[in-house]
Amino acid sequence: MADSKGLDGKVALITGGGRGIGQAIAHAYAAEGAKLALAARTDAELQETAASIRDQYDADVITIIVDVTDRAQVENAVAQTLDRYGVIEVMVNNAGNTGQIGPLWTLDPDRWANTIAVHVLGTYYGCRAAIPPMLERGSGRIVNMSGVGGPNDTSYDAAKTAIVNLTENLSVELAGAGITVNAISPGSIHTRMWEEVRDMAYEAGDMEMYEKGVQVTSGGGASIERAAQLAVMLGSDECGALSGRLIRANLDTFEDIPGNVDAIMASDAYLLRRVDP
Repeated sequence: MADSKGLDGKVALITGGGRGIGQAIAHAYAAEGAKLALAARTDAELQETAASIRDQYDADVITIIVDVTDRAQVENAVAQTLDRYGVIEVMVNNAGNTGQIGPLWTLDPDRWANTIAVHVLGTYYGCRAAIPPMLERGSGRIVNMSGVGGPNDTSYDAAKTAIVNLTENLSVELAGAGITVNAISPGSIHTRMWEEVRDMAYEAGDMEMYEKGVQVTSGGGASIERAAQLAVMLGSDECGALSGRLIRANLDTFEDIPGNVDAIMASDAYLLRRVDP
């Protein structure tokens, strides 16, 4: 990470912060000087992550048990963060889960709906709760996690596409308020979720997805450090007024974005209907 401490003293609330990409973002934020509120469902993972961050960076970290499908719990996480730090300057909506693998009509409707709830409602609840205190301050940065699914992974794909549309529309609603909102597509990173996808794909007979899972979980996946680096950039002031954009951590040369924000915002680049250079 940069030596400039681009998040020095800033307060960030990160959902899904106990493991995987959320844990990597938490470490990267702490390395950049942020104060952290880490939220997730599993207390043991939160405590392990928080202890590691305190040991490595002497960072100020609190942990909050949260199921992001429960609006009251998300609102409580925001309230606890405000009680501890007085502000929320960065909201990272990262919590996610795997969808079932298989043809849509064969999947359990309740599990399909739960994937939508975790990703879409969880992101919505996080934005809804964090925006009012940001509006009071006249500043804030929201980072949402998108991704790519596809055939036989319809709940995940539908949820992640919805998050991109939510991000674009919310950026318009927040125009002029000093609050930016952007989305990250991290790429196929070796996390527990990809291990679950690999195994479910094998059981469902989707050999193409299974082989992809084997590749990802055998060292051929995208860089988790690069996804965390992008989250730092979007959570800091480095990107200025960049908002409503989807950046791919594994494919986009995002280091060039800070010097080209005006041109990007005047174009369709990095939108869901993106126009690649």
